[in-house]
Amino acid sequence: EVQLVESGGGLVQTGGSLRLSCAASGFIFEDYVIGWFRQAPGKERKGVSYIMIKDGSTHYTDSAKGRFTISSDNAKNTVYLQMNSLKPEDTAVYYCLATYYSGMGDPTDYWGQGTQVTVSS
Repeated sequence: EVQLVESGGGLVQTGGSLRLSCAASGFIFEDYVIGWFRQAPGKERKGVSYIMIKDGSTHYTDSAKGRFTISSDNAKNTVYLQMNSLKPEDTAVYYCLATYYSGMGDPTDYWGQGTQVTVSS
């Protein structure tokens, strides 16, 4: 059974830091791209960052560049999102997404249940 379990969310003041974790099981970790998305109340879910597990290459959206760092511990099948200099606009539910590209047909996606991040002003 595929599982993605996020943790590490919470309440933090502006300027503070949090580290989110996404623990994966039930699939071959190294074959996937793992990404973090977030969804604020009343808004659509948007991408934040992703990492290609096989080669460690990363990508960040403009909102995350310079403040967030994505990393993976392949021995633990876990992806982290270190978030620094947090702002109230970072408040959202953060979701982990694992995507497998087979090269044929649509990619295979698995979502976690989300973890709430609240940044107080």
